[in-house]
Amino acid sequence: MKNKKILILANLDIGLYKFRKALIQELLNHGNEVYVSLPNGKLVKNLQEMGCRFVETSVDRRGMNPVTDFTLLIKYRQILRKIKPDLVITYTIKPNIYGGMMARIQKIPYAINITGLGTAFQTENFVKKMVIFLYKMSCKKAKTVFFENEGNQRVFLKHRIITRNQTCLLPGAGVDLEEYDLTEYPKDSKKIRFLFIGRIMKEKGVDELFKAAVNIKKIYPNIFFDIVGPMEDDYKNRIDSLVENGILYYYGYQENVKPFIEKSHCFVLPSYHEGMANTLLEAGAMGRPLITSRIHGCMEAVEDGKNGYLVNIRDAKDLELKLKDFIETEYKTKKRMGQASRKRMETVFDKKIVVRKTMEGLSLK
Repeated sequence: MKNKKILILANLDIGLYKFRKALIQELLNHGNEVYVSLPNGKLVKNLQEMGCRFVETSVDRRGMNPVTDFTLLIKYRQILRKIKPDLVITYTIKPNIYGGMMARIQKIPYAINITGLGTAFQTENFVKKMVIFLYKMSCKKAKTVFFENEGNQRVFLKHRIITRNQTCLLPGAGVDLEEYDLTEYPKDSKKIRFLFIGRIMKEKGVDELFKAAVNIKKIYPNIFFDIVGPMEDDYKNRIDSLVENGILYYYGYQENVKPFIEKSHCFVLPSYHEGMANTLLEAGAMGRPLITSRIHGCMEAVEDGKNGYLVNIRDAKDLELKLKDFIETEYKTKKRMGQASRKRMETVFDKKIVVRKTMEGLSLK
């Protein structure tokens, strides 16, 4: 299938460029015209330089607002009528729902990517019922619905949002093993650095991490916790206090996280829910042991006890125990765990594997 118009709907340039760049390049290499519809951002230029055509589209990423959501639906209708794509590919909840609906209405083949279920699926309430209803409407005629973990796939099947033959399971977005190459494990075995990368928000398990860090520092003063990522306003005072008391170091959002991974001894992510945590894959590819939640979207990256540890969700005490286990582990074993992480990324999460499976799921290869 060559020389086709492919329209990609997304809500953020950073995520689309960083995690889907290899797929987009493959689509372009096959002779397709690729259009990207998303809000303007600093990485849009990078997508254009690759050969993509940009359609600026405002997407409210948070909450459900009937006015803005209806406006987005109408905008997608206008875009589809103007471009007349042969295939639409959507990422994240609002492009999935409203882009999927409009592609279905206009009888254009489309593929939906479930990159995570988000907070809507975490509690039994009206919002969850509404999201399930909307997903049923948008996914009904989808050519393929891609999932990044088996747990999310099961949820969609359980609620009869899709049929089994519509689904394609991917190992997350994968990781570029050349960009995130294996780095030497830190030689300092006395001052151990734990690293967290992600949004400073409750769903990422930061409450449990901070509680465990306070207790760990009382016992092991030579342990360091590095925190990288944008902060939710609710956490500013707490972060400031923890930094002031020497519990952790906070670096805010960083465009390049590789130097932080390189100097770390272990990567920690006690998240409540994930599609597939890209930070785990990146840290694992660079040869770092992983401590993360026993949930789909995290546990796939870890062979418990071999390249890291799995912890119970929302369990600060269990997280603290696993951090202690790692601290007490011999240096050579820590180093070996890091090498095992790299091996797992090569075997399961190589970006090339993901791109190939996606192309097959789209019937483009």
